[in-house]
Amino acid sequence: MQPIPTVTPTTHDVTRINADMQAFEGNFKLNVVGFDEKMPGHTSHHDMIFRQQPRTVKEIGSGISLPKEVRLEMGLMLDEHQCALSVALHQYNKHHWMSEGAEGFISLHELLEEHIEKTIKHIDMIGERVARLGVVPTAHPVTQHEISYIKCEPEGRYSIRDFLRNDLEHELKIQQMMRKQIARAHELQDYGTVQVLEEVLVEREDLGYHLYSVLEDDTLVRGMDHLIGEYGNIAGDRPMDPNTPLQ
Repeated sequence: MQPIPTVTPTTHDVTRINADMQAFEGNFKLNVVGFDEKMPGHTSHHDMIFRQQPRTVKEIGSGISLPKEVRLEMGLMLDEHQCALSVALHQYNKHHWMSEGAEGFISLHELLEEHIEKTIKHIDMIGERVARLGVVPTAHPVTQHEISYIKCEPEGRYSIRDFLRNDLEHELKIQQMMRKQIARAHELQDYGTVQVLEEVLVEREDLGYHLYSVLEDDTLVRGMDHLIGEYGNIAGDRPMDPNTPLQ
């Protein structure tokens, strides 16, 4: 019998993710407010009526009885989640389009479609809360990527395991950052933001669980390995009888 491998694909993937998570600082960019000429979408030659700078808060109220300082801090944090989810959405779209293989072409294709739909829903939920707090959400795709605490993988085709591992790492970082804001929102008595984030967090944990599960080692799909692999090669390396009806 072959020896049982000590390192499985899943443990290898999780080790890499844990290493990246340990290096993840996970800080909110609360000082990124107002116009910045270096940011895409922050300058315009269009003749439009200007009302409020990006990532700033309304001075007087917004229908929510929280102080301006609280609304600004919570709105900026929420905006980073909205940016991160937008980055995750783009990456999920790519992986959805490029699904391949026995597991990937149908089952993973449909799984990632569910992740896309949930992510669109969460972007809307959080973006709505940003606006209700009186803060201007970030909408330019390049600026969203700049502000986001997660970043898109490099362009190109990689293995399905690489794709899913990158998605799982995104989900873990999003969960971590949402928990930080939930704790802070409790301190500031912003229970509306708590409710929104708690609902989103539970569903993001579900998505992370889905990704981890499909990265597990056990599978019903054997592919052609049992035919061509050295171990368990049921056809063997012998030439087939030309008279056999199997040919």
